[in-house]
Amino acid sequence: MLAYVIRRVLIMIPMAVAISFLIYLGLDATPGDAVSFMLSPEQMSGANPERLAELRQALGLDQPLFVRYFIWLWGLLQGNFGYTLTGGVPISDLLARRLPATLELAAVALVLSTVFGSILGIISALRRGSATDNTLTVVGMVGVSIPEFFFGLVAITVFALNLGWLPVGGRSMPQYITFWDRLPHLVMPSLVLSIMMTAGVMRYARAAMLDALNKDFIKTARSKGLPEWRVNLLHGFRVALTPVVVLIGFRLPALIGGSVIVEQVFQWPGVGSLFVLSVRNQDYPVVMAVALISVVTVLVVSVVIDVLTAIIDPRVRLGN
Repeated sequence: MLAYVIRRVLIMIPMAVAISFLIYLGLDATPGDAVSFMLSPEQMSGANPERLAELRQALGLDQPLFVRYFIWLWGLLQGNFGYTLTGGVPISDLLARRLPATLELAAVALVLSTVFGSILGIISALRRGSATDNTLTVVGMVGVSIPEFFFGLVAITVFALNLGWLPVGGRSMPQYITFWDRLPHLVMPSLVLSIMMTAGVMRYARAAMLDALNKDFIKTARSKGLPEWRVNLLHGFRVALTPVVVLIGFRLPALIGGSVIVEQVFQWPGVGSLFVLSVRNQDYPVVMAVALISVVTVLVVSVVIDVLTAIIDPRVRLGN
């Protein structure tokens, strides 16, 4: 397994470089450059062309595309993401402030959706065709179909405005510093973010559990006189976890980079809201940094999923 992990990591390096170049190329092809984003149209029309040329030279914009890309890549390898165009703030400082908030939100949503989705999926599979199964199936379809912003607005209206149980938005108050202080602010966005994923995990867990219960090794376990709970949980659910782990693993990057809607609804100061603000302000260095983080997360998660799959399912062997 160690040799497999090392081989996958070595493959990830050129893949990350290639994808980073595509990201850089795509954003470089957008109209304008850093100077046009830093200056207003009035300033651009009245500026001295020689002064603009000097400014572009100072920023390295007069260099060819490949030279600028490798300068940017070399800075990334040194931990330097560059500076924002809007305020000249180091992007690494922005990410250091925003990323913990997104990871906190994504981690809670991932745990909630995994636990509740797996439990409800198992119950639905074990009671196939019953009223419980039909009810959970309908609830799962509703959870997948209704957009997150609708759940968010309903939650704010009911629990924040009408009942006053929870704060409307934000991550914390200035005097709050611990996780437990921030917990009331975390409840609604984490629950809303986990609704769609819970429904997806439940449907995958149900289908995988039904497939596992029809396998020959389940019939063999029952013929040996094992208790039904042991057959279902220790034998059936272990095999059924494989597709669920794959789903959960690839949802993690989506939770980190794709929690844009929830962060906007609840004014959560995370990477998603930073991405939207950067696109709105045409701050493309920040957009490139966030996109690259999402890509690297997907590549790392793919390796972790393969390893976890081999650990959970003894039939899977990591080899050539």
